Amino acid sequence: MSLEKIKKVEGRGVFVPGDDVDTDRIIPARFMKCVTFDGLGQYLFYDVRFTEDGKPKAHPLNDKRFEGAGILFTGKNFGCGSSREHAPQSLHKFGIRSVVAESFAEIFFGNCATLGIPCVSLKREEIGQIGRILEKDTKAAVAVDLEKREVRVGGEKYAFTMKDQARDALLEGRWDPIGALLEGLPQARLVHDRLPYTQWGPAT
Repeated sequence: MSLEKIKKVEGRGVFVPGDDVDTDRIIPARFMKCVTFDGLGQYLFYDVRFTEDGKPKAHPLNDKRFEGAGILFTGKNFGCGSSREHAPQSLHKFGIRSVVAESFAEIFFGNCATLGIPCVSLKREEIGQIGRILEKDTKAAVAVDLEKREVRVGGEKYAFTMKDQARDALLEGRWDPIGALLEGLPQARLVHDRLPYTQWGPAT
């Protein structure tokens, strides 16, 4: 199996302001009782998007103008708090394919990378400017270009920063460790067959 090489993420953007947005705000703990991650997207930012009786609040992700946006812009230290993998999974299931923030919590950044979600950093004033662009033009074309190391929004260009190791893994299609293991399975079987003390399947 060949892993996707993620060189560029394109689409529309949505600005969700806020610093120190922790993983419990991204996906409240009570929604983590699922057996699989399917369906987690509907609970993304649930407590700040909905009232206790499930009625929508005023929130960018509830705004029809930003419906279908796949690139999230936000503040500093995004994804802090617990290391729950459900947080990036809920973003992915919702349709977010890249996150642009001033900075990220390290574990959250790594969990996003293994889902193929590029997390890139811009300066605070640049993200604020982008937020104003998106407010004026909700359909503005947005691109996160990993090869050129830049974010493009409505004709403007911004040079981002990102850890080289994560960027290289995305560009080269090495971002999914489970996928990499499955991709190497044929070679593992060849090695296995050469070893006199191993066998496939349960012991007989």
